[in-house]
Amino acid sequence: MSTLTKPNHIGRKISRIRELRDMKQEALAQALGISQQTISSIENSETIEEERLIEVAKALGVTVEAIKNFSEELAINYFNTFNESDNNFNHYNTCTFNPLDKLMEAVEENKKLYERLLKAEQDKNEYLEKLLQVK
Repeated sequence: MSTLTKPNHIGRKISRIRELRDMKQEALAQALGISQQTISSIENSETIEEERLIEVAKALGVTVEAIKNFSEELAINYFNTFNESDNNFNHYNTCTFNPLDKLMEAVEENKKLYERLLKAEQDKNEYLEKLLQVK
């Protein structure tokens, strides 16, 4: 096994990011207005022109720096943090009250407001009737 570091193979990085974005070569080619074969040759290239890299990054929805600095280890670690913190998300999303109790409280409050409104209307009608009788 060699101890040499892997070269910075931009094409492989583009390929992996494309795969992680669940995008086919054809879709990326269409977004760039080029052929699928050109995408294949880009992904097999160790280097790429800066202008083309900018276009590819835009089509993939990432920055040029994200492509240049991409590594499998970082991607795996990034996605693993979601699994590790699942318990924290569940902790923050648990209710400290019964939602049905809150709903019933709102229903009761609405009922009281409706009864008050109805009483106010009845009082207004009685007042108007008294005014009509006086005239």
